[in-house]
Amino acid sequence: MHDIRAIRENPDAFDRDLERRGLAPLSAELVALDDARKTATSAAQANQERRNALAKEIGAAKKARDEARAAELMAEVARLKEEGPALEAAQAEAGRVLDERLAAIPNRPKPDVPEGADEHGNVEYRRHEAGRERLSAGRQHFEIGEAMRLMDFEAAAKISGSRFVVLKGHLARMERALGQFMMDLHTTEHGYTEVAPPVLVRDEAMFGTAQLPKFRDDQFAAGDDFWLIPTAEVPLTNLVRESILAEDELPLRFTALTPCFRAEAGAAGRDTRGMLRQHQFNKVELVSITAPEKSAEEHERMLACAEAVLKKLDLTYRVMTLCTGDMGFASQKTYDIEVWVPGQETYREISSCSVCGEFQARRMNARYRPTGQKGVQFVHTLNGSGVAVGRALIAVMENYQNPDGSVTVPSALQPYMGGLTRIEGPAN
Repeated sequence: MHDIRAIRENPDAFDRDLERRGLAPLSAELVALDDARKTATSAAQANQERRNALAKEIGAAKKARDEARAAELMAEVARLKEEGPALEAAQAEAGRVLDERLAAIPNRPKPDVPEGADEHGNVEYRRHEAGRERLSAGRQHFEIGEAMRLMDFEAAAKISGSRFVVLKGHLARMERALGQFMMDLHTTEHGYTEVAPPVLVRDEAMFGTAQLPKFRDDQFAAGDDFWLIPTAEVPLTNLVRESILAEDELPLRFTALTPCFRAEAGAAGRDTRGMLRQHQFNKVELVSITAPEKSAEEHERMLACAEAVLKKLDLTYRVMTLCTGDMGFASQKTYDIEVWVPGQETYREISSCSVCGEFQARRMNARYRPTGQKGVQFVHTLNGSGVAVGRALIAVMENYQNPDGSVTVPSALQPYMGGLTRIEGPAN
C-alpha cells in the first residue's frame, strides 16, 4: 500500500519507479482522487461544524426568548442533518476509491534492482558449487519416483485431479525429514521462532500481505469467510497486524512448516509432469519484522539462512537478483535461489527472499515506536522460502540418483531417516 502523502510530495519519483516496473504514470490520477477525497471530507466536516455552531446559536436564541430565531435555526439544523448522510457516504466512497486504487499498485523497486521486462533481465548475484561431483544430466524426479513405485500421480489424480501427488514409503519419509531438518536448522542455528499458524485465514489477512484483491484467482477459497493459505507468509506476517511494537522487540523472526495451496491459475501447460508446480505442497517459510534501517541487512541475512539449507544438503545452486519486471507485487527487491536439477539440465527456483519495506505494514497497520520517541513508524516486513520442501525433494532425488535407480540419502537427512543411507523401491 502506498502513502498518498509521499506521492503528492514527489510525484515524479513515484512515476519513475512505476515506469521501471513497466507501468504508466499514475501520480496525477492518484492526486486527483485524493483531491476528491479531501473535498468530500471538507464538505462533511463543514456540515458537522455548522450543526455544532447552530446548536450554540439555538441555545442563545432560546435563552433570549427569541422563538422565531430559534425555529429558523432549528430548521437549518434539520436540513443539514438530512444532507449529512449523503455527505458522509460521499466521503466514505471517495476514500474507498482512493484506497482501492492505491492497493492495486505494486511496490516501488529499490534503486539497485536491475531493470528488465521478464526473467531474462534477472542478474546472477552469486553461486555455490556442491562439494560432491555434480551430475550434468540424469532422470527426472518423477521417472525415479515412479520406477520405485513410491510416487503416484495417477492415484492422486483419481482422488483430487491434476497437480497432486501421492508419496509413499521412504520418499514420503524423506519429504517429512526435509521439513523437520529445515525447521531444526532455522530454529536452533538461525534464531527463528517456530510457529504453528492457522492455514485458514480471513480476507483481511490476505489483503495485508497483498494476495487480495489482485491475485484472487490464484487462491483457494474455503467457504465465504476463509482462504487456504498460499504460503505461511500470510499468517506469520499478520501476527503483527494492528499492533504497535517497541523498538527493542525488533527484529522478530518467525518460521513455520505448513501445507500451502495455490490454484496456479496462470500456469496452464507449464510443468505439467511431476512435482514442480502443485496445487498443494509443503514449505518452510521465513518472516522477519524489522525497523526500516535494518531491513536491507535482514534481507541478506535471510538469504544466507535459506542458502544454508542447500549447502548442508550439498546441492549446487545460484542466487539471482530479480529484475523490475519479474519481482512479486509486494516486493521492493527479491533474490531467487535456483537449485541445479540434472533431470532438466537447468536451474529451477527453490526459494524466493523478498524485502517489502513498509508496503505490507501499511496494509496491516503494523507499527513500532522508536526508542525515546512519542511517534510511531511502520515496520518493514520480509519473507522468504526456507525452503520449498517438495522442490528440495526433487533436487535431492535428481542430484543423489544412482545408476541402479536408487537414491542416496544426504548425510544431513540421515538422522531424520532412522540412519537410512539409501532409498530403493519395494522388492518385486
